[in-house]
Amino acid sequence: QVQLVESGGGLVQPGGSLRLSCAASGMFSIYDMGWYRQAPGKQRELVATRIITGSEKYADSVKGRFTISRDNAKNTVDLQMKSLHPDDTAVYMCHARHGLYEYWGQGTQVTVSS
Repeated sequence: QVQLVESGGGLVQPGGSLRLSCAASGMFSIYDMGWYRQAPGKQRELVATRIITGSEKYADSVKGRFTISRDNAKNTVDLQMKSLHPDDTAVYMCHARHGLYEYWGQGTQVTVSS
């Protein structure tokens, strides 16, 4: 009943931009919603997250390039990615946490290559 659906992944050139979107269904008043990523052969890492009160956290590697935004009423979260590097290539996964539960999206592939 609860699911997160991502969209917006794709292939972009270095220096390009891409926007990811995630929509949550089956729940409301999500406390923590954001994005993780995992590159082949590497561990999953937090990219950006935003709690319901508005505070944000970013990975050091994306600060100044990525921007997270939330629409609490619609239970959506976006990730605007700019100045993309090849090492940004990964599967990006939407994540939500509410109460004692957490949820993951299926993931969307972002490939940065020339």
